[in-house]
Amino acid sequence: MATKLNQIIAVEKGVKSKSFQDLTEAHHSVQKAPLLSGISRTYQPKDEEGEQLPAESTRVQVKVDDVLRDMSTSLTRLFDVTATKDWANCVARADVTVDGTTLVRDAPVTYLLFLEKQLKDLQTFVRKLPVLDAAEAWTHDASTDVWRTEPVRTVKTKKVPRNHVKAEATEKHPAQVEVYYEDVPVGYWTTVKFSGALPAKRVNELLERLEKLQNAVKFAREEANGTEVTDQRVGEAVFSYLFG
Repeated sequence: MATKLNQIIAVEKGVKSKSFQDLTEAHHSVQKAPLLSGISRTYQPKDEEGEQLPAESTRVQVKVDDVLRDMSTSLTRLFDVTATKDWANCVARADVTVDGTTLVRDAPVTYLLFLEKQLKDLQTFVRKLPVLDAAEAWTHDASTDVWRTEPVRTVKTKKVPRNHVKAEATEKHPAQVEVYYEDVPVGYWTTVKFSGALPAKRVNELLERLEKLQNAVKFAREEANGTEVTDQRVGEAVFSYLFG
């Protein structure tokens, strides 16, 4: 049964992790000098009446050749899996098609991954675009190429002092007068609001297009990742040269 690119991608992370672990263990083991060392000692007294002592020995627990061989086996798997993926990425391609229209032809997997990230960033940007205030009625002004409201007329008033006689003057007391202010119309304001924001409908349309394109790119990536791969065997040659 043929292996597909997505299957190689699925196992690559585990192979990387195991290779890193094996390499770390190999590094630590060859740094422990006592494990690399052995000794054998026997004792013979000067004469027959001398004390007899047992022989002593320490076995070599780590051999660098064995460590190199085991490490080479682990890294060979990593080199082969990565080579298989990278070789396949050179030929794994797919079209990005939206609503029957092909926007990008024969896109390689690496470019499709780039597109996915860029579209996600664009989506974040579009979601935060300013929209026109829904409380106003807007029309597009062709002369200024912005949105505008209908003119609204409001009255401009001015406070004018008025006197209110609370009590008429008498022979003994002056008149009691209270001053108050009255709003008197003096003119009219005509206000038109302008905006460079977008209608909510337009922003929603952009988000819908983005989502469609994102889905098309994901579909293309899955299609490209379904490409059959040819197993590459490069690790053995590399490590035969290095440690052979």
